[in-house]
Amino acid sequence: MTKSAKSAGGQETAGREPGIEETFEALEEMVKKLEDGENTLEESFACYEQGMKLVKTLNAQIDKVEKQILILSEGDEHE
Repeated sequence: MTKSAKSAGGQETAGREPGIEETFEALEEMVKKLEDGENTLEESFACYEQGMKLVKTLNAQIDKVEKQILILSEGDEHE
């Protein structure tokens, strides 16, 4: 049985972490919700909190990719 999880945007994923693009799309949705001005203060705070979690996730994902690129670049220098 495959493990199902919710992605950052609330979409079902098959046991994998959401990618950078998926996480960024979820962050954009949070920003749109905040900008529409139709939320209560509590809803706005929840969106802000979720958005900050998404920003941290994106930073970690981007850092991981940068490290992979550095490792690959170092490998090219030794050849």
